[in-house]
Amino acid sequence: MKSEAGGRLIEELMRFKPDGLTANGWAVSAGVSRTIWSDLRRHGNPSRRTLERLLAAVGSSLAEFEALRVGEAPPPGPIGNALAERGLGWRGAALASIPVLATSLAGDWGERGSQIDVHSIDRAKVEGQADRPTALAGDRDAYAVTVAGQSMWPRFRAGRRLLVSPAVAVEVGADVLVELKGDRLLIGELVGRSEAGIELRQFNPDATFAVVAGEIEAIHKVMGEAI
Repeated sequence: MKSEAGGRLIEELMRFKPDGLTANGWAVSAGVSRTIWSDLRRHGNPSRRTLERLLAAVGSSLAEFEALRVGEAPPPGPIGNALAERGLGWRGAALASIPVLATSLAGDWGERGSQIDVHSIDRAKVEGQADRPTALAGDRDAYAVTVAGQSMWPRFRAGRRLLVSPAVAVEVGADVLVELKGDRLLIGELVGRSEAGIELRQFNPDATFAVVAGEIEAIHKVMGEAI
């Protein structure tokens, strides 16, 4: 049975459905299985990952979805139940902005011509500020970076700002920012992790590649695009 909070969340989500697709077509284009999509619409309990996939398929993000709900009266009961994850409620209070750190494209990762984008980052240079979603209200170390290449299209467009959290746990299947030695970084989907290192996936061109543990300084979760 769908809760009132879950029903309201699904109504808000359907605002983002592309005009040229049915609801089922939208789910297919986002890579959401029929079983998960059916359960989502029946019970109103999407996981964060499912929401991110649906919104990314239409060029939006969880941060933008949250922003549309800021200022609305909170539904009865904890909104976290509707999202199937705690700590994702929306509040109307003003939040401190998030610094956008200077990034630029630094060529290809690995062999020349690999078409795997690697970025450089200058943590001492702040290019601007991004609005802070309530999901990052308690994360003092959250930051944003600007996508410089096309390797994550269509999930993330070049020129868009990504919100990044060092505090949120990273799991396989999440979009991540990998800090490398020498002030470089990679952005991709984490598809594997072991003591030897990690496997990342990029989407344009579609490729999965390994990064050895000795190259990695940190792995932070990408929370979505900034508004």
